[in-house]
Amino acid sequence: MTLQPRCEDVETAEGVALTVTGVAQVKIMTEKELLAVACEQFLGKSVQDIKNVVLQTLEGHLRSILGTLTVEQIYQDRDQFAKLVREVAAPDVGRMGIEILSFTIKDVYDKVDYLSSLGKTQTAVVQRDADIGVAEAERDAGIREAECKKEMLDVKFMADTKIADSKRAFELQKSAFSEEVNVKTAEAQLAYELQGAREQQKIRQEEIEIEVVQRKKQIAVEAQEILRTDKELIATVRCPAEAEAHRIQQIAEGEKVKQVLLAQAEAEKIRRIGEAEAAVIEAMGKAEAERMKLKAEAYQKYGDAAKMALVLEALPRIAAKISAPLTKVDEIVVLSGDNSKVTSEVNRLLAELPASVHALTGVDLSKIPLIKKATGAQV
Repeated sequence: MTLQPRCEDVETAEGVALTVTGVAQVKIMTEKELLAVACEQFLGKSVQDIKNVVLQTLEGHLRSILGTLTVEQIYQDRDQFAKLVREVAAPDVGRMGIEILSFTIKDVYDKVDYLSSLGKTQTAVVQRDADIGVAEAERDAGIREAECKKEMLDVKFMADTKIADSKRAFELQKSAFSEEVNVKTAEAQLAYELQGAREQQKIRQEEIEIEVVQRKKQIAVEAQEILRTDKELIATVRCPAEAEAHRIQQIAEGEKVKQVLLAQAEAEKIRRIGEAEAAVIEAMGKAEAERMKLKAEAYQKYGDAAKMALVLEALPRIAAKISAPLTKVDEIVVLSGDNSKVTSEVNRLLAELPASVHALTGVDLSKIPLIKKATGAQV
């Protein structure tokens, strides 16, 4: 297949727009693997489709290469330009199973007459060379005249050059020395700062160690102070408190023993008093019993006379009990105009007396002649 790639108005490396046309001969590779690749890429496509794909690939590479070359390189060495395009494009079309058999540049032109200007330049170069020949002929005539002057100038130039070289070497050496001094100064300054930082770090580390030691000592002092305070508290508070508690305990125990002894003494006293009272009561009982026995014997011996004596002995007490309420009365007024009425009331009380005494004592006063005579009128 013959392809004619064409790139219009493509800028070169110098920015000049060129139009380049070429001719390429390509074919499908016949090796088994590459033929399979070509079949995979182009199976079912027409020959024109295949040409379009390969043509676009070639034109793309042609455009990219044009942008990297100058106009002179493209125009003056077309074979090298074509070879470069073939080498760059061959791998891409090869992956499609296509082989580039040949590629040549057919034509190169531009729309700004850049290439024609190159021809004019060449003509101008020839004219210039002719003018140079004439000038060289004229120059040769004056060469000898100028040689002496030239030698003098050369000597002067060599002297000036050596002076300049010496001066330049001096300045370079001076600059090198200054640079070396600056480097050494910077290194010394950096070393000084680093050493200062190290010393500062050591000082800080020692300060920390001193603080740690001081803190440990302070902790030890605080521990001793705590022990001292504890002992002081034991001496000033705990021991006196324990002594006071012990004293109070001893006092309480002594008081307890005292109370126990007092209770025991009181119990013993009560027991003795009780025994004494019991003995007294017993003696009194025995005496009363003896008295009552004697009384009974006397009553039994004297009979009614003894009973009468007892009654007569008890009558004052009975009268006192009966009249006790009347002791609280300042005055008694009997509201009655009949004196016989008062008398009758007295007689009635006297008549009731024997019955009351009989009820209380069992002695019948009505049988006593005196009482019977006093109360006979009412009985």
